[in-house]
Amino acid sequence: MSASKYVVERSTALSRTAVWAAVLGACVLVSVPFWAEASLMRWGVEVMCFLVLAQMWNLLAGYGGLISVGQQAFVGLGGYGLFIFAQHMGVHPFWAVPLGGVLAALVAALTAKLMFRLRAGYFAVGTWVLSEVIRIVMSNISLIGGGSGQSLTVMARMPKEFRESGTFWIACALLIAASVSINLLLRSRFGLALTAVRDSETAAESQGVDVAGLKWRVYGMSAFGTGLVGALYYLNTLRIAPTSAFDLNWAVAAIFIVVIGGIGTIEGPMVGVALFFGLRWLLADYGSWYWMAMGAMAVLVMVFAPQGLWGLIHKKTGVELLPMRRRLLGR
Repeated sequence: MSASKYVVERSTALSRTAVWAAVLGACVLVSVPFWAEASLMRWGVEVMCFLVLAQMWNLLAGYGGLISVGQQAFVGLGGYGLFIFAQHMGVHPFWAVPLGGVLAALVAALTAKLMFRLRAGYFAVGTWVLSEVIRIVMSNISLIGGGSGQSLTVMARMPKEFRESGTFWIACALLIAASVSINLLLRSRFGLALTAVRDSETAAESQGVDVAGLKWRVYGMSAFGTGLVGALYYLNTLRIAPTSAFDLNWAVAAIFIVVIGGIGTIEGPMVGVALFFGLRWLLADYGSWYWMAMGAMAVLVMVFAPQGLWGLIHKKTGVELLPMRRRLLGR
């Protein structure tokens, strides 16, 4: 039968509807500073930071197969990059945010060769050790406050409304750019190669995939995005300290959100972040029980729904809002 009688479908009616719904949602999101209170905008920035953080970890681990428990290294580097450039070098704080991401990506590039000498669980432990080393170094630099941290006093020069609106719009830009870029990236030849490496490095390399180069690029992209998250988060809170910037809970939160939502899916981090903040709101008054409840839920999901909640929904209903697979259909 002639090949002309077939067509490759990369989207569905549901996915096209989901895209238009996302566009509408983005428009509503951008309008928030015109009608919302400052407290809602600050909370919104935090939610967007955690969603992008999860997306970066999902890109690294869910698609690249590089399981890291040290992403807090890049959160902290991005945050401290903001303070170094804005507080001590005179760069406008808003422009210092991307520079924080660049600093994180630079450190990732310098340490990647060492990290990639480690495999599987050793790589995960190695990323955590790297984070601790960077935390100790930052704790001993008096220029940026040492162990006690520092406040971003340069932000006091801006009018409060402009500062809060600008921070929120930067968060919107980061979330939209990250979501669109990851979606397009995974639909490209790069995304196909990345998935092949995740499934089997040996098989991918035998088919001509540059495994080492691919790992370098995805590690650097994830570090850059995570560094932007760190810079934006501490632009929102206006104070940084090594204990919070390099806290293991950054990695724990990213892993929880992705595992609960659905690792290796576009929709998973969105489902996971909604559940994460929902649980945090419900259990905020119970102290450490909050983390224990989330840990118990993560275990239950991994046992009964290894592909996460979105994976379970897809298995039961077949629904895909943003499908990555290509379908061969008859005309």
